[in-house]
Amino acid sequence: MLKLRLSKISTYLLLSLFGIIMIYPLLWMVSATFRTNSEIFSSIGIIPSSFSLDAYIKGWRGSGQYTYSTFYLNSVLMTVPMIIGTVVSSVVVAYGFVRFEFPGRKILFSLMISTLMLPNAVVIIPRYVLFKQLGWLDSYLPFTVPSFLGTYPFFIFMMVQFLRGLPKELDESAKIDGCNSFMILTRILLPLSKPALFSVSIIQFIWVWNDFFNVLIYVNSVKKFTLPLALRSTLDVAASVEWNQIMAMSVLTMLPCIIIFFLAQKHFVEGISTTGLKG
Repeated sequence: MLKLRLSKISTYLLLSLFGIIMIYPLLWMVSATFRTNSEIFSSIGIIPSSFSLDAYIKGWRGSGQYTYSTFYLNSVLMTVPMIIGTVVSSVVVAYGFVRFEFPGRKILFSLMISTLMLPNAVVIIPRYVLFKQLGWLDSYLPFTVPSFLGTYPFFIFMMVQFLRGLPKELDESAKIDGCNSFMILTRILLPLSKPALFSVSIIQFIWVWNDFFNVLIYVNSVKKFTLPLALRSTLDVAASVEWNQIMAMSVLTMLPCIIIFFLAQKHFVEGISTTGLKG
C-alpha cells in the first residue's frame, strides 16, 4: 500500500514538473508584455519588476497605417466562413459515403483519403495559377470557396468515422416516421454528432487562425492582412523592434484559440476519442 502511494506521488510530481516546463515559455511571454525591452533580455524570471500596459496600448496601434483592429477583423472574416464551409461540406460528403450505396463509392473514398498524403508544396503552384485566372487573388475567396466544396479530407474522414458509429436503425426508424434523407441528417444525425462537429470546428479554427504561409501567398494588400502576417510585418517596418509590443500582440493573437479550446474542451476530447471507434 505504501509503495502504491509513493508511486502515485512520484508520478504526480513528475507530471507537475513536466507541466511546469511545458508552460513556462508561455508564462514568460505573458510576463514579457509588462516589461521593457532591456528587462526582457536581462531576466528569465516570470515576475516582472514593474507592470505596465504600454506594450498592449502601443502594440495595438501598430507601426503602420492600420491598427490591430483591422487585422483582427480580417482574421474573423476569413476564419468564420471557412469553419462554416468546412463543417457543412464535411458533414454532407461524409453522410454520402456512410449512408448511401452508389457505384465507385469505395474508389472515390480511397481517392479522397489518398489526398491526405499529397504535400501542400505540390499543389500550391497549380492553385495559385487557378485562383489568378479566376481573379481571386488578394481576397479571401481562395480560402472560403474551397472550404464549401469538401476540400479537407482529414475532416471528412473524421466525420465518416463518427457517423459509422451511429446505428443505421436510427435512419430506418426515421424513415418509418416519414423522414427523407435530408431530414434524417438534420434532425437525427447532426444532434448526435455534436462532439465531432466541435472537434472539426476547433481544429479548423486553430489551423486557419494561425495560418501564415497560405495567406502570404494569396493576400498582398496590407489592409487585408490577418494577424500572423500583421505580426511579421511589424518586425519588418520597425527600425528597432519593440519586443514587449510583439509579445503583447502575440498573446492577444493566441487568446481566442485558448479561450475557444477551454470552453469546448469537453466536446473536443469526446469527439476525438469517438471518431475512430468503428472502422
